Amino acid sequence: MSEWSVTEPRKLTFDEPVSELHVRLVDGTVNVVGTDEGSARLEVSEIQGPPLLVTQRGGTLTVAYEDLPWKGFLKWLDRKGWRRSAVVSLAVPPSTRVELGVVGAAAVLSGIEGPAVVKGVTGDTTLVSLSGPVRADTVSGNVEAQDVTGDLRFNSVSGDLTVVEGSGSSVRADSVSGSMIVDLDPGGPTDVRLTSVSGEIAIRLPDPADAEVEANTASGAVSNAFDDLRVHGQWGAHKITGRLGAGTGKLRATTVSGSIALLRRPAREDDPDEPWDTRPGTGSSPTDPRHDPQAGSGDNSVSDRGAADAAPADGTTDKKVL
Repeated sequence: MSEWSVTEPRKLTFDEPVSELHVRLVDGTVNVVGTDEGSARLEVSEIQGPPLLVTQRGGTLTVAYEDLPWKGFLKWLDRKGWRRSAVVSLAVPPSTRVELGVVGAAAVLSGIEGPAVVKGVTGDTTLVSLSGPVRADTVSGNVEAQDVTGDLRFNSVSGDLTVVEGSGSSVRADSVSGSMIVDLDPGGPTDVRLTSVSGEIAIRLPDPADAEVEANTASGAVSNAFDDLRVHGQWGAHKITGRLGAGTGKLRATTVSGSIALLRRPAREDDPDEPWDTRPGTGSSPTDPRHDPQAGSGDNSVSDRGAADAAPADGTTDKKVL
Protein backbone atom coordinates (compact mmCIF):
# COMPACT_ATOMS: atom_id res chain seq x y z
CA MET A 1 0.00 0.00 0.00
CA SER A 2 1.21 3.50 -0.85
CA GLU A 3 0.21 6.50 1.25
CA TRP A 4 0.64 10.28 1.09
CA SER A 5 -0.40 13.04 3.49
CA VAL A 6 -1.15 16.19 1.49
CA THR A 7 -0.89 19.45 3.43
CA GLU A 8 -0.10 21.85 0.57
CA PRO A 9 -0.76 22.09 -3.20
CA ARG A 10 0.71 19.01 -4.86
CA LYS A 11 0.55 16.79 -7.95
CA LEU A 12 0.75 13.00 -7.86
CA THR A 13 0.92 10.39 -10.62
CA PHE A 14 0.00 6.78 -9.87
CA ASP A 15 1.85 4.14 -11.85
CA GLU A 16 -0.26 1.26 -10.57
CA PRO A 17 -3.61 0.72 -12.32
CA VAL A 18 -6.68 2.35 -10.73
CA SER A 19 -10.01 0.52 -10.97
CA GLU A 20 -11.84 2.16 -8.07
CA LEU A 21 -11.81 5.74 -6.74
CA HIS A 22 -13.11 6.97 -3.36
CA VAL A 23 -13.20 10.70 -2.57
CA ARG A 24 -14.56 12.37 0.58
CA LEU A 25 -14.28 16.15 0.74
CA VAL A 26 -15.52 19.03 2.91
CA ASP A 27 -15.93 22.40 1.16
CA GLY A 28 -14.06 23.34 -1.99
CA THR A 29 -14.36 21.44 -5.27
CA VAL A 30 -13.68 17.97 -6.63
CA ASN A 31 -13.38 17.31 -10.38
CA VAL A 32 -13.14 13.75 -11.67
CA VAL A 33 -12.67 13.05 -15.38
CA GLY A 34 -12.28 9.78 -17.24
CA THR A 35 -9.31 9.70 -19.59
CA ASP A 36 -7.39 7.17 -21.68
CA GLU A 37 -4.12 9.04 -21.29
CA GLY A 38 -2.47 6.39 -19.15
CA SER A 39 -1.66 6.72 -15.46
CA ALA A 40 -4.16 8.15 -13.01
CA ARG A 41 -3.28 11.64 -11.81
CA LEU A 42 -4.17 13.81 -8.83
CA GLU A 43 -3.76 17.55 -8.38
CA VAL A 44 -4.54 19.34 -5.13
CA SER A 45 -4.42 23.01 -6.12
CA GLU A 46 -5.74 24.46 -2.85
CA ILE A 47 -5.99 23.08 0.68
CA GLN A 48 -6.83 24.51 4.08
CA GLY A 49 -7.23 22.78 7.41
CA PRO A 50 -6.23 19.18 8.16
CA PRO A 51 -4.31 17.12 5.60
CA LEU A 52 -5.89 15.00 2.92
CA LEU A 53 -4.89 11.37 3.18
CA VAL A 54 -4.19 9.77 -0.21
CA THR A 55 -3.85 6.00 -0.27
CA GLN A 56 -3.53 3.40 -3.01
CA ARG A 57 -4.21 -0.18 -2.06
CA GLY A 58 -4.38 -2.60 -4.95
CA GLY A 59 -6.57 -0.95 -7.58
CA THR A 60 -8.37 1.34 -5.11
CA LEU A 61 -7.34 5.00 -4.86
CA THR A 62 -8.73 6.96 -1.88
CA VAL A 63 -8.57 10.72 -1.33
CA ALA A 64 -10.24 11.62 1.95
CA TYR A 65 -10.04 13.04 5.44
CA GLU A 66 -9.20 10.46 8.04
CA ASP A 67 -12.14 11.50 10.28
CA LEU A 68 -14.76 11.44 7.50
CA PRO A 69 -16.01 7.86 6.96
CA TRP A 70 -18.13 6.78 3.98
CA LYS A 71 -20.56 4.88 6.20
CA GLY A 72 -23.10 7.31 7.61
CA PHE A 73 -21.70 10.05 5.38
CA LEU A 74 -24.94 12.02 5.00
CA LYS A 75 -25.29 12.24 8.80
CA TRP A 76 -21.83 13.76 9.27
CA LEU A 77 -22.79 17.21 10.57
CA ASP A 78 -19.85 18.02 12.86
CA ARG A 79 -19.66 21.80 12.35
CA LYS A 80 -16.18 21.98 13.86
CA GLY A 81 -15.00 19.51 11.26
CA TRP A 82 -16.23 21.80 8.47
CA ARG A 83 -13.31 24.19 8.99
CA ARG A 84 -11.43 22.81 6.03
CA SER A 85 -11.40 23.15 2.27
CA ALA A 86 -9.64 21.70 -0.76
CA VAL A 87 -9.73 21.93 -4.54
CA VAL A 88 -9.02 18.49 -5.99
CA SER A 89 -8.80 17.31 -9.61
CA LEU A 90 -8.42 13.66 -10.64
CA ALA A 91 -7.95 11.93 -14.00
CA VAL A 92 -8.70 8.21 -13.96
CA PRO A 93 -9.45 5.48 -16.53
CA PRO A 94 -13.04 5.75 -17.87
CA SER A 95 -13.93 2.27 -16.56
CA THR A 96 -13.15 3.28 -12.95
CA ARG A 97 -15.83 2.73 -10.32
CA VAL A 98 -16.28 6.08 -8.55
CA GLU A 99 -17.62 6.99 -5.10
CA LEU A 100 -17.77 10.71 -4.26
CA GLY A 101 -18.82 12.19 -0.92
CA VAL A 102 -19.06 15.96 -0.53
CA VAL A 103 -20.07 18.14 2.41
CA GLY A 104 -20.55 21.68 1.13
CA ALA A 105 -18.21 21.00 -1.79
CA ALA A 106 -19.10 21.16 -5.47
CA ALA A 107 -18.56 17.94 -7.43
CA VAL A 108 -18.11 17.48 -11.18
CA LEU A 109 -17.95 13.98 -12.64
CA SER A 110 -17.46 13.48 -16.39
CA GLY A 111 -16.43 10.87 -18.93
CA ILE A 112 -16.88 7.86 -16.62
CA GLU A 113 -18.14 4.55 -17.97
CA GLY A 114 -18.10 2.59 -14.71
CA PRO A 115 -20.68 2.74 -11.89
CA ALA A 116 -20.77 6.01 -9.95
CA VAL A 117 -22.20 6.92 -6.53
CA VAL A 118 -22.38 10.51 -5.28
CA LYS A 119 -23.41 11.50 -1.76
CA GLY A 120 -23.76 15.18 -0.90
CA VAL A 121 -25.00 17.16 2.06
CA THR A 122 -25.15 20.73 0.74
CA GLY A 123 -22.83 20.70 -2.27
CA ASP A 124 -24.13 20.76 -5.85
CA THR A 125 -23.20 17.98 -8.26
CA THR A 126 -22.73 18.06 -12.04
CA LEU A 127 -22.72 14.81 -14.03
CA VAL A 128 -21.61 14.93 -17.67
CA SER A 129 -21.31 12.17 -20.28
CA LEU A 130 -21.63 9.19 -17.93
CA SER A 131 -22.50 5.81 -19.46
CA GLY A 132 -22.52 3.62 -16.35
CA PRO A 133 -25.25 3.44 -13.69
CA VAL A 134 -25.34 6.54 -11.46
CA ARG A 135 -26.80 7.03 -7.99
CA ALA A 136 -26.93 10.49 -6.39
CA ASP A 137 -28.13 11.03 -2.81
CA THR A 138 -28.25 14.54 -1.34
CA VAL A 139 -29.74 16.38 1.60
CA SER A 140 -30.13 19.82 0.01
CA GLY A 141 -27.60 19.78 -2.80
CA ASN A 142 -28.79 20.07 -6.41
CA VAL A 143 -27.88 17.59 -9.14
CA GLU A 144 -27.53 18.43 -12.84
CA ALA A 145 -27.05 15.54 -15.28
CA GLN A 146 -26.21 16.18 -18.92
CA ASP A 147 -25.84 13.56 -21.66
CA VAL A 148 -26.07 10.70 -19.14
CA THR A 149 -26.69 7.44 -20.97
CA GLY A 150 -26.58 5.13 -17.95
CA ASP A 151 -29.39 4.44 -15.49
CA LEU A 152 -29.90 7.36 -13.08
CA ARG A 153 -31.16 7.13 -9.48
CA PHE A 154 -31.70 10.30 -7.43
CA ASN A 155 -32.78 10.78 -3.80
CA SER A 156 -32.97 14.09 -1.96
CA VAL A 157 -34.74 16.00 0.77
CA SER A 158 -34.82 19.47 -0.80
CA GLY A 159 -32.33 19.31 -3.66
CA ASP A 160 -33.41 19.91 -7.26
CA LEU A 161 -32.78 17.53 -10.17
CA THR A 162 -32.13 18.73 -13.72
CA VAL A 163 -31.62 16.19 -16.52
CA VAL A 164 -30.58 17.45 -19.96
CA GLU A 165 -30.67 15.08 -22.95
CA GLY A 166 -31.07 12.02 -20.77
CA SER A 167 -30.95 8.84 -22.83
CA GLY A 168 -30.57 6.11 -20.21
CA SER A 169 -33.00 3.22 -19.94
CA SER A 170 -34.11 4.20 -16.43
CA VAL A 171 -34.58 7.41 -14.41
CA ARG A 172 -35.79 7.10 -10.80
CA ALA A 173 -36.05 10.20 -8.63
CA ASP A 174 -37.52 10.85 -5.17
CA SER A 175 -37.57 14.17 -3.34
CA VAL A 176 -39.54 15.82 -0.56
CA SER A 177 -39.55 19.44 -1.73
CA GLY A 178 -37.06 19.53 -4.60
CA SER A 179 -38.14 20.32 -8.16
CA MET A 180 -37.45 18.00 -11.09
CA ILE A 181 -36.83 19.03 -14.69
CA VAL A 182 -36.22 15.98 -16.86
CA ASP A 183 -35.44 16.34 -20.57
CA LEU A 184 -35.46 12.92 -22.26
CA ASP A 185 -34.00 11.91 -25.62
CA PRO A 186 -33.84 8.11 -25.34
CA GLY A 187 -32.67 5.75 -28.03
CA GLY A 188 -35.08 3.04 -26.81
CA PRO A 189 -37.73 2.32 -24.16
CA THR A 190 -37.23 4.26 -20.96
CA ASP A 191 -38.62 3.60 -17.48
CA VAL A 192 -39.10 6.96 -15.74
CA ARG A 193 -40.49 7.21 -12.20
CA LEU A 194 -40.52 10.59 -10.44
CA THR A 195 -41.97 11.22 -6.99
CA SER A 196 -42.12 14.41 -4.92
CA VAL A 197 -44.21 15.77 -2.07
CA SER A 198 -44.27 19.51 -2.79
CA GLY A 199 -41.81 19.91 -5.66
CA GLU A 200 -42.79 20.78 -9.24
CA ILE A 201 -42.16 18.23 -12.00
CA ALA A 202 -41.56 19.03 -15.67
CA ILE A 203 -40.82 16.30 -18.21
CA ARG A 204 -39.94 16.91 -21.84
CA LEU A 205 -40.45 13.94 -24.15
CA PRO A 206 -39.34 13.41 -27.74
CA ASP A 207 -41.81 13.72 -30.59
CA PRO A 208 -42.85 11.06 -31.40
CA ALA A 209 -42.68 9.54 -27.92
CA ASP A 210 -43.11 5.90 -26.89
CA ALA A 211 -44.46 5.38 -23.37
CA GLU A 212 -47.37 4.47 -21.15
CA VAL A 213 -48.01 7.65 -19.15
CA GLU A 214 -49.55 8.24 -15.74
CA ALA A 215 -48.95 11.56 -13.97
CA ASN A 216 -50.77 12.55 -10.76
CA THR A 217 -50.95 15.60 -8.52
CA ALA A 218 -53.27 15.95 -5.54
CA SER A 219 -53.59 19.74 -5.58
CA GLY A 220 -51.17 21.15 -8.15
CA ALA A 221 -51.76 22.40 -11.71
CA VAL A 222 -51.10 20.26 -14.77
CA SER A 223 -50.34 20.93 -18.43
CA ASN A 224 -50.09 18.50 -21.30
CA ALA A 225 -48.64 18.97 -24.80
CA PHE A 226 -49.69 15.61 -26.30
CA ASP A 227 -52.93 14.92 -28.17
CA ASP A 228 -52.87 11.22 -27.26
CA LEU A 229 -52.95 11.91 -23.53
CA ARG A 230 -55.99 12.85 -21.48
CA VAL A 231 -56.28 15.15 -18.46
CA HIS A 232 -58.74 14.07 -15.78
CA GLY A 233 -60.09 16.11 -12.86
CA GLN A 234 -61.39 19.63 -12.65
CA TRP A 235 -60.85 20.45 -8.98
CA GLY A 236 -58.21 19.23 -6.57
CA ALA A 237 -56.61 16.06 -7.86
CA HIS A 238 -55.51 15.94 -11.51
CA LYS A 239 -54.26 13.05 -13.57
CA ILE A 240 -52.71 12.71 -17.04
CA THR A 241 -52.98 9.26 -18.60
CA GLY A 242 -52.61 7.60 -21.97
CA ARG A 243 -50.26 5.88 -24.40
CA LEU A 244 -47.72 7.52 -26.66
CA GLY A 245 -46.59 5.48 -29.65
CA ALA A 246 -46.42 1.74 -28.96
CA GLY A 247 -46.23 2.34 -25.22
CA THR A 248 -43.07 0.28 -24.72
CA GLY A 249 -41.64 2.74 -22.19
CA LYS A 250 -43.14 3.79 -18.85
CA LEU A 251 -43.57 7.25 -17.37
CA ARG A 252 -44.87 7.67 -13.83
CA ALA A 253 -44.84 11.06 -12.10
CA THR A 254 -46.45 11.81 -8.74
CA THR A 255 -46.47 14.93 -6.61
CA VAL A 256 -48.82 15.94 -3.79
CA SER A 257 -48.95 19.73 -4.04
CA GLY A 258 -46.54 20.50 -6.88
CA SER A 259 -47.36 21.17 -10.53
CA ILE A 260 -46.78 18.69 -13.37
CA ALA A 261 -46.00 19.58 -17.00
CA LEU A 262 -45.56 17.17 -19.89
CA LEU A 263 -43.73 18.99 -22.67
CA ARG A 264 -42.75 18.08 -26.21
CA ARG A 265 -39.22 18.28 -27.60
CA PRO A 266 -39.02 20.12 -30.92
CA ALA A 267 -38.82 17.92 -34.01
CA ARG A 268 -35.32 17.23 -35.27
CA GLU A 269 -35.63 19.69 -38.11
CA ASP A 270 -36.87 22.44 -35.80
CA ASP A 271 -34.70 25.04 -34.14
CA PRO A 272 -32.94 23.24 -31.27
CA ASP A 273 -32.96 26.46 -29.30
CA GLU A 274 -36.75 26.54 -29.12
CA PRO A 275 -37.61 27.38 -25.49
CA TRP A 276 -39.12 24.62 -23.39
CA ASP A 277 -38.80 25.86 -19.84
CA THR A 278 -42.40 26.95 -19.52
CA ARG A 279 -44.17 27.00 -16.19
CA PRO A 280 -46.89 24.36 -15.90
CA GLY A 281 -50.18 25.78 -17.06
CA THR A 282 -48.98 29.19 -18.23
CA GLY A 283 -49.83 28.60 -21.86
CA SER A 284 -46.42 29.74 -23.10
CA SER A 285 -44.48 27.70 -25.67
CA PRO A 286 -44.61 24.76 -26.20
CA THR A 287 -48.11 24.54 -24.64
CA ASP A 288 -49.18 27.88 -26.10
CA PRO A 289 -52.41 27.45 -28.12
CA ARG A 290 -50.74 29.11 -31.10
CA HIS A 291 -48.24 26.24 -31.28
CA ASP A 292 -50.19 23.37 -29.69
CA PRO A 293 -52.70 21.67 -32.00
CA GLN A 294 -54.47 20.14 -29.01
CA ALA A 295 -55.65 23.47 -27.60
CA GLY A 296 -59.39 23.62 -27.39
CA SER A 297 -59.79 19.91 -28.15
CA GLY A 298 -61.87 18.99 -25.09
CA ASP A 299 -60.37 16.61 -22.53
CA ASN A 300 -56.90 17.09 -23.90
CA SER A 301 -56.59 20.75 -22.94
CA VAL A 302 -54.87 21.94 -19.80
CA SER A 303 -56.93 21.06 -16.75
CA ASP A 304 -58.15 23.90 -14.54
CA ARG A 305 -56.24 26.57 -16.43
CA GLY A 306 -57.22 29.30 -14.01
CA ALA A 307 -55.70 27.39 -11.13
CA ALA A 308 -52.64 26.63 -13.19
CA ASP A 309 -51.92 30.33 -13.66
CA ALA A 310 -52.10 30.92 -9.95
CA ALA A 311 -49.61 29.96 -7.28
CA PRO A 312 -49.57 26.26 -6.26
CA ALA A 313 -52.10 25.19 -3.65
CA ASP A 314 -49.57 25.19 -0.84
CA GLY A 315 -49.10 28.94 -1.26
CA THR A 316 -45.52 28.71 -2.45
CA THR A 317 -44.20 30.21 -5.62
CA ASP A 318 -42.28 28.28 -8.27
CA LYS A 319 -38.72 27.61 -7.27
CA LYS A 320 -37.72 27.02 -10.88
CA VAL A 321 -39.03 28.02 -14.23
CA LEU A 322 -40.65 24.84 -15.48
